[in-house]
Amino acid sequence: MEASQRAVPAILLALMDEQEARNLSWALSIHYECIIVSSGAEALGLASTHHVDAIICDAQLEDMSGTQCLFDFRTRQPTAIRFLCGLGTDSGEFADALHVAAVYEYLRKPLFPELVALSLKRALEYREISREHRQLTHDLSRQLKSKAAAADSNPDQSPHQFDELFFCSQAMNKICNLAKHAATTDLPILIYGETGTGKELLARGIHYHSHRREQIFLAQNCGGVPAELLQSELFGHRRGAYTGALSDRLGLFSAADGGTVLLDEIEDMSVSLQANLLRFLQSGEVKPLGSDKTHYSDVRIIAVTNVPLDQLVEQGSFRQDLYYRLKGLEIRIPPLRERPEDIRLLAEHFARQFSMSLGKSYAGIDHEALNLLRQYPFPGNVRELENEIRRTVALAPSGQPITADRLSDTIINYRRKEPEQPTPATEGGTLKEHTESLERGMVISALKRFHGNQSRAAEALGLSRVGLANKIKRYAIDIEIA
Repeated sequence: MEASQRAVPAILLALMDEQEARNLSWALSIHYECIIVSSGAEALGLASTHHVDAIICDAQLEDMSGTQCLFDFRTRQPTAIRFLCGLGTDSGEFADALHVAAVYEYLRKPLFPELVALSLKRALEYREISREHRQLTHDLSRQLKSKAAAADSNPDQSPHQFDELFFCSQAMNKICNLAKHAATTDLPILIYGETGTGKELLARGIHYHSHRREQIFLAQNCGGVPAELLQSELFGHRRGAYTGALSDRLGLFSAADGGTVLLDEIEDMSVSLQANLLRFLQSGEVKPLGSDKTHYSDVRIIAVTNVPLDQLVEQGSFRQDLYYRLKGLEIRIPPLRERPEDIRLLAEHFARQFSMSLGKSYAGIDHEALNLLRQYPFPGNVRELENEIRRTVALAPSGQPITADRLSDTIINYRRKEPEQPTPATEGGTLKEHTESLERGMVISALKRFHGNQSRAAEALGLSRVGLANKIKRYAIDIEIA
């Protein structure tokens, strides 16, 4: 039963004493829909067909312990609030309830309906407040960063925002428009991009623009994680499933039921685990390590990689059927060097952000420093730019602009060695011919550096846009050379 179809919250009473269950149900039915069962099997079976807001469970049921029932129920409906009730004489019962079943409260018997109703009311209010807090915090963060980006932006460039991604380039605008459309679907998404381009931020943006935004977003890096441990992280395990498994564990796919799971560096996943992931994508089936029972979870998968998976498929190290299943929609984030117009916006955004965090007054970035940043190819992409600005702001005096001499030697020296200007011959030819050859070489070098962008090249050469166009025509330069 969907939450939107219920007029009142649903409470599951898994109690051995039938009379106690009826009395409690009668008292709670004024505000809640109450469902009574007496065994763990009934409770877990109902979890597959009904949404439950809270479950009150006896410490011992007909067929299993209450702790075990609540743990299994948690894997099926992670958002349900769990109560364990008993005589409170066994200290080990408290520890299991806390660490294994993650109960909200232990209710001592006999159960007083008024006190149970109060605990339920507070628990449901707390859950709603927590949900609203997460959403409001996220929305406020987006608004503040959006205002900062607008304040930092060049008046000639129109800043855009997709969740926590900031940009003004047409390339990123196209990508984020595609991501917004992708967010309205439940298809798996494969995001490809070089390290540091903002793949996880794009994935989070997709989640927070989807109908799952009120549910949890969890991320797991698959790189460098042993296959058995990664299997446990994703699907969970039972105590004793392998050496070191000292307690039951709830996997990410169960914990994120109704939400989104990001799988980073998916290319490093073992072939055996790829088969389990494929099965989950096809059926939603989750089987913890060491368990003979399966349950189902509704999770949207977003896979992230910096390696073209089609190449790994050709090499035989990645399953072809999983590749096609993951790329329900495929999005490629361009590296920063392909969208240099974003550099100023991002640099000023990071500078303002880090100045604020360090308690410094922000005075901007001077023109020469921005030129150096725009000329550098940033092999580490946005992450490298962010680290560069963080270091520069930390070293710069408060209230003074960031100048070119404060940038790292790597960026400063790149400018000095980057232009590839032809050296005139020492003999032969007139001064005019040598001058024109040098000038033509500088124009070609600037066009290459800015990938054919004539406005940027003209600015770097100290020319007007018309002046550069005249030189291109005069020297018959093919602007496609860049």
